[in-house]
Amino acid sequence: MDGSSSGIQEPFDLIRLSLSERVFVKLRGDREMTGILHAYDGHMNLILSDVEETIMIVNEGEQATVNVAKRKMDMLFVRGDGVILVSPPSRT
Repeated sequence: MDGSSSGIQEPFDLIRLSLSERVFVKLRGDREMTGILHAYDGHMNLILSDVEETIMIVNEGEQATVNVAKRKMDMLFVRGDGVILVSPPSRT
C-alpha cells in the first residue's frame, strides 16, 4: 500500500490529517496525554486542548509500586523534544 489514496506520503501527513481530532501523545518521563490537536510544527511542538495527562510514578524499594496521577487542562503547549509518540485517532 503506497498511501496515495489517503493523502499520506510522509509521517507529518498523518499528523496533519489529525488536526482538530483527539490524539494520544506519549512523552519522556512516563507521561502520556490525550487531547484535541490544534497545531504542530516541524519540531513536533504541539498545541492541544481538552487535555488529560497521566503520569506514572514508580516508587522503588523492597517492593516497587506504581502510582498513577491524572490531571486535566483546558489548553497545553507541548515541547517537541519530549515527544516520543503521537498516535492519531483510529480510522475505520
